Amino acid sequence: MADEPKTPPPADTPPAAEAKPAAPKPAAAAAAAANDAKLKGRTTSPAARSAGKKAPEADMSPLMGRRGWMGLAWGAFTAASAGCLAATGRFMFPNVLNEPPQQFTIGFPEDYGNGVDERFKDTRGVWIVRTENDYTHEASGFYALFSICTHLGCTPNWLSAENKFKCPCHGSGFRPTGIHFEGPAPRPLERTRIVRAEDGQILIDKSRKFQEELGQWTDQESFLEI
Repeated sequence: MADEPKTPPPADTPPAAEAKPAAPKPAAAAAAAANDAKLKGRTTSPAARSAGKKAPEADMSPLMGRRGWMGLAWGAFTAASAGCLAATGRFMFPNVLNEPPQQFTIGFPEDYGNGVDERFKDTRGVWIVRTENDYTHEASGFYALFSICTHLGCTPNWLSAENKFKCPCHGSGFRPTGIHFEGPAPRPLERTRIVRAEDGQILIDKSRKFQEELGQWTDQESFLEI
């Protein structure tokens, strides 16, 4: 039996629709999601690894840079120069101490009565004492006592009512002669040089001291006989 001729499809018949991929099964989709979660944040290729690298941080070396060393050097040089200039200025303009002179006159003998005179205690640091009979020289005249306690250097007070010098710091007591009799002071008050000036006034010279315990009160210049 002869084959019958095939009839061509009509021209306006649409082509057969392309086959669509089958939808993934639910189990396969869950496995793919789990795999994606594991790979998240990981580098899976050289490009990805390069992209994930952080930019190199700035050099935090503890060593000081060149500019820091230069600044330190200039600072040290400036400080040294300032110190040298200050020392030079101090040398060129030394301090002048306006201390009272060690030698000074205090007037004529007739300006004083018997007993302790305190007029030069604060300004000159001495008491002027006129006596009818000196402790050492057994004569009438003058002697000058330093107003400095021989214990720790405080300034005693003259207590005329008690006829004694009394140190306010530690209680040392001295008689008008300067002899110590109470308190922690280890020795008598010191005398200073006292003589007549050319014009007849009494001259005090504090550059010389006389100590009783060394037998120096017998020196002729420790007492001015009148």
